[in-house]
Amino acid sequence: MNKSTLTLAVTAAILGQTLSQQAVAAGFIEDSKATLSFRNFYVNQDIRNQDASRSEEWGQAFFLDYKSGFTQGPVGFGLDVLAMHAIRLDGGGRSGKADIERTPGGMFPLESNGKGKTDFGRVGVTGKLRFSKTEARLGTLLPKMPVLTYNDGRLLPQMFHGAQITTNEIKDLTLTAGKIEHSTERNSSDSYGLSISGANSGSKAQFSNEFYFAGADYKATKDLLLQYYYGNLRDFYKQHFFGLVHDWKLPVGALKTDLRYFYSDSDGKNESASGRAEGYVSSGANGSSGEVDNNLWSAMFTYSLAGHALSAGYQKVTGNSDFPHIFLGNGRTLYLITDSQMGKFASAGENSWVAKYAYDFAQIGVPGLKASLAYVSGDDIDAAGSDTKEWERDFRVDYTIQSGILKGVSFMWRNAALRGNDTRDQDENRLMVSYSLPLF
Repeated sequence: MNKSTLTLAVTAAILGQTLSQQAVAAGFIEDSKATLSFRNFYVNQDIRNQDASRSEEWGQAFFLDYKSGFTQGPVGFGLDVLAMHAIRLDGGGRSGKADIERTPGGMFPLESNGKGKTDFGRVGVTGKLRFSKTEARLGTLLPKMPVLTYNDGRLLPQMFHGAQITTNEIKDLTLTAGKIEHSTERNSSDSYGLSISGANSGSKAQFSNEFYFAGADYKATKDLLLQYYYGNLRDFYKQHFFGLVHDWKLPVGALKTDLRYFYSDSDGKNESASGRAEGYVSSGANGSSGEVDNNLWSAMFTYSLAGHALSAGYQKVTGNSDFPHIFLGNGRTLYLITDSQMGKFASAGENSWVAKYAYDFAQIGVPGLKASLAYVSGDDIDAAGSDTKEWERDFRVDYTIQSGILKGVSFMWRNAALRGNDTRDQDENRLMVSYSLPLF
């Protein structure tokens, strides 16, 4: 058999298998799923070193999450719809802060008089296409990647909008690529351009509608995951990420190793002095030019035994800029071992030590109850002053009812204290009750 005949035979076999799989696949309607979820969220913040700076917010959110199946055939089409609405319960609102960039932590958008709205909502629609083990999505995205992760730290989640394709055609290898054009912040119904800290406020605020990303997750062995991701926010920065996660079963317990390295450099207008003069700048070290120049590496080791998990890690930031990431001044989640309830510990020059302890009470007969304690300490921050440092302590308790009429109802309490000699001293509590009801 010659090469062309062999290639044709192999192609026909693969296509035949694909058609057979698609023929028995559930259709658009038959494989649909819908979930109605409820989230009751309360947060209070107390900034200790500023006068009369205390805020409280309380709200109720409703989510309708519909995920269709795929139409039958070699190429399947589908549609996802995520509708959400939030209602204020505290009856007050915050005053004196007139726009989204000036409301870090706020749960509700603001009226022109600076007070929070009584309610708001949004609908996210995503079209999807599937061929074999490849899926493309266009519309609302909730990315969870090292170079971009959506934030879900308030009543409604942050959403991004763009296109993404993910493929698993090669065994043990997942490839991802796409483009993000704008975001909907967690306290807004509107879409915004993309920007970074240092460039998203003031009269020279600059934004971009082009964030390109690509990545690979390779399961080298059942215990070893290797990662590479690339992110590029046009006219701001380019970023490379390398990661390694290894799980090692010991004679007693298990050890997890998590190594991460980010290399970030300037892009487009941020590369030139004229572009930075227009506002395409990054926050960074005291006296820095505003050009993105950052390296960040970290190592975290976690030892687990009988419900206990003890972690220790170290993170080092070098370069003249802070760690660059998409941020509009509201909320962000970073793929860093130092990503905490309030602080991120990613300033230029910062060295951070991390210690964490977690326990699953199922080990002593209380399933559904978990608790954790974390402490992060950062110093050598390249900012004004000679001894700039900060620390944060986070405590968290989660409990999900396991049986009875309230089965599935979840409770969360998060308490944090942030202190530093070049930052605000802040305490924060978050309380959340949530429940999800499958409709079909």
